Amino acid sequence: MRKLEVLSPAGDMDRFKMAVRYGADAVYLAGKSFGMRSAAGNFSDEELREVLSLAHANGVRVYVTCNTVPTEDEIGSIPVFLELLEDVGADGVIVTDIGVMGMCRRYAPHVEIHVSTQAGVMNSATANAFYDLGAKRAVLAREMSLKDIEKLRKEIPSDMDIEAFCHGAMCVSFSGRCLLSNYMTGRDANRGECAQPCRWKYYLMEEKRPGQYMQIFEDNGTFILNSRDMCMIDHVKEMYDAGISSIKIEGRTKSSYYVASVTAAYRNAVDAAMQGRELPEIWREEVDKVSHREYSTGFYFGYPGQYTSNSDYMSSYDVIAVIDSCNKEGDAVMHQRNRFFPGDEVELLMPRREPVSFRIGEMTDCEGMPVEAARHPDMELHTKLPVEAPEGSFLRKRREEDDRIRG
Repeated sequence: MRKLEVLSPAGDMDRFKMAVRYGADAVYLAGKSFGMRSAAGNFSDEELREVLSLAHANGVRVYVTCNTVPTEDEIGSIPVFLELLEDVGADGVIVTDIGVMGMCRRYAPHVEIHVSTQAGVMNSATANAFYDLGAKRAVLAREMSLKDIEKLRKEIPSDMDIEAFCHGAMCVSFSGRCLLSNYMTGRDANRGECAQPCRWKYYLMEEKRPGQYMQIFEDNGTFILNSRDMCMIDHVKEMYDAGISSIKIEGRTKSSYYVASVTAAYRNAVDAAMQGRELPEIWREEVDKVSHREYSTGFYFGYPGQYTSNSDYMSSYDVIAVIDSCNKEGDAVMHQRNRFFPGDEVELLMPRREPVSFRIGEMTDCEGMPVEAARHPDMELHTKLPVEAPEGSFLRKRREEDDRIRG
């Protein structure tokens, strides 16, 4: 039975480690240049060497982005970057520009070429053309339906992989080809610097009535460009049956907790689908616990619709601490992220295990003094957990009812 890859984002070293711990088969990330997420921490040349070594030691593949469209001033720097990817053993390079694809074949001949979603692959003719140029994988446009993907799969070479997004933010423009941010703020979305003006609240002002702002209404709101987030947690088997090789989680600028939580959810969803089991509800609920916008299934089953009331994030839980170490007796050392108290009902999210709920007992600080409340940012705390929890586990607490709507 062919495998369905869980592909997770890694904006920096911490998020990379979370993706590996929580079950990713592969990660995608960027160097300091030529990536489409300049706001992420990204990786220096030495960090790329380190991350490739760690990934391969854990059986995880690494795909590096080189998917901006370089200017004439930049194109001369591409060969050095590609030679680095060849040298460090990158498994794939994600590319948009066909000129860069040609350079990949010359300067990184042992690194797979993956065609970026920015290229807008919507049909088998385009996928086949990229295959002829040396592409091993096509990252399909988000605007494709599962029916069209199934048709495309039958018309492309059997050794060409199909990658498709399964979760995360979506762009209101076709495959991210947007000029709005550049026009309004000078930050080019096609160079990884999007200011997301599609999430802003807009008003109209008539030329002869300066200072008089009139709201723009669509349905019941004024966020007329705001797109929903994608969530395909209930349809992993259908993605597999359509011929998709790799399901991709968006979020290189999201938190390490987000990467851990969503990776864990889709790891379990893929395992359940491959084994013919129903996905346990606890993992279906996991994607609702992280910060997200209103969900949809993207274009996979038709037009997703927009959410025009606001562009706020929703979240039902806050991370309150990250586990640094824990022994077999459950004696844990952790660092605080949000305020909490002894007696609070909390949940422990761990790699490769179902979350565990329990009530916080006594806590002490690094000097062994009792702590009545974890109030100070990044405070070191000691407490007992109900199980041995690996490094990188998270403690989280349900938000009060009034706080759950907006993240």
